[in-house]
Amino acid sequence: MSGRQVFSEARRVLLATIFVIGLTPGLVRACACGCGVFEVDTEALIPQGTGGQVWFQYEYMDQYINWHATQPASEFYNNDKYIRTNFMEVGGQYMFNRSWGVMLEVPYWSRYYKGAYDGDNAGIHWYQDDSIGDIRIQGMYTGLSEDMSTGLMAGVKVPSGQWTYPPYDRDTQIGTGSTDLLLGAYHVGSIPTKLGSLPLTFKERPFNYFVQVNYDLPLWEQDQYTPGREVDGAVGTYYDFGHVGFLKELAPMLTFLASDRTRDTGNNASPADSGYTRFIVAPGGEIKIGIIRAYADIEVPFFQNMRGYQLTAAFSTKLILSYSF
Repeated sequence: MSGRQVFSEARRVLLATIFVIGLTPGLVRACACGCGVFEVDTEALIPQGTGGQVWFQYEYMDQYINWHATQPASEFYNNDKYIRTNFMEVGGQYMFNRSWGVMLEVPYWSRYYKGAYDGDNAGIHWYQDDSIGDIRIQGMYTGLSEDMSTGLMAGVKVPSGQWTYPPYDRDTQIGTGSTDLLLGAYHVGSIPTKLGSLPLTFKERPFNYFVQVNYDLPLWEQDQYTPGREVDGAVGTYYDFGHVGFLKELAPMLTFLASDRTRDTGNNASPADSGYTRFIVAPGGEIKIGIIRAYADIEVPFFQNMRGYQLTAAFSTKLILSYSF
């Protein structure tokens, strides 16, 4: 591809991204504390050719364990007593060709919170907030290799979400109010790469792996609160059994997730009780029935280092239904 063609394709992706942002100025929400989900996708959502894909994702997290540093702590030290969140997301991506594409993710969160609200002298109460979440818009470049096995991503997270719900502190709001720069990269590989002297195609190699990393950098804040910078990564492996019975595809998976977030800053932040490092193991699997591909896993932390006192979950669960066209 010539330099002129690369510039032309890049301009198309940029214009498409700007167009989508213009259509959705009031829909962005995010989570500021350790009650968010990992901002990395599964292998099922990594593009493997031109065309489009749409998906629905559901994740459940039940946070009731007060955590300090690397171990549980007494709930006495935390005004947050319980957080239960249903994370839902509708997403889509479209590859204009084998090199350039665009992705849009629109979450909707339902959060139940039990804790002490500063404006309520009566003490501990239940609260609930349901709202559209943190919209992420990214351009994708997959032209580094012929088989699209390596990709780069860049985009934005815009600040029009709900971050002023009265009972919630800024670190438990669904929205952060910040504008963030998003950067990411991934690679998909297979073992073995050859059968004798003949190279194998991606679909002929049943043992596969993927690596992904995303970086979230807040650039602009609102009302003296800036969420911490966050890096999320994933390393996964899976074995594709192919057609099994009525299933068009059967692939058990094992993924290791890692996340590191710096402390929140600003006069309305709680730097002493924000920021963390987490490592999680996620056994799961993917099947394909008809035109629908389904992925599910359970995510269990095996190491957590929470700055200050924060609520954590014993596990979370995830389900993704996707369709390619």
